[in-house]
Amino acid sequence: MAYYSHPTAIVDENCIIGDDTKIWHFSHIMSGSKLGNRCNIGQNVVISPDVVLGNNVKVQNNVSIYTGVTCGDDVFLGPSCVFTNVVNPRSAVNRRGQYSKTHVGNGASIGANATIVCGHDIGEFAFIGAGTVITKDVPAFALMVGNPGKQIGWMSEFGHRLHFDESNKAVCEESGQVYSLENNQVKRIQ
Repeated sequence: MAYYSHPTAIVDENCIIGDDTKIWHFSHIMSGSKLGNRCNIGQNVVISPDVVLGNNVKVQNNVSIYTGVTCGDDVFLGPSCVFTNVVNPRSAVNRRGQYSKTHVGNGASIGANATIVCGHDIGEFAFIGAGTVITKDVPAFALMVGNPGKQIGWMSEFGHRLHFDESNKAVCEESGQVYSLENNQVKRIQ
């Protein structure tokens, strides 16, 4: 099944767009980008050349995803969040081709108005709070808030805060999934 593109959206040549993906008003999908199946691209979104989005990625309105960014499956990008791709931009200095890479892991969520400074990866199922500025790598399942972003806890795959007991186990209140915390790393064990 083909993808849907609103008449006001611009989809350049040489893009790969998966089945059942929807591209809404005034968005621009640039040449060389690759969008997976069942993605939803909100209005006024820019997806730059060579960006890769996995399956079922939700991109809310007014998001800018620049060259060097890749996202795994089931990623949520909140309204007006932005990725950078050059560490030291200057208008008079051309740094095209010097883009730093950023990867957003499967199931991660990035809140509204968050900024992801390039060259820093977001771990799977991490949760970046609204307005947070990410200036370092984010571990899987981490809950990050503030400017600069600081880790204040851990989140489940279902997006609930995890509370670890004395044996370093936590249970998601919605799914019942069990997690362990060892060496400052979280993993799902049931």
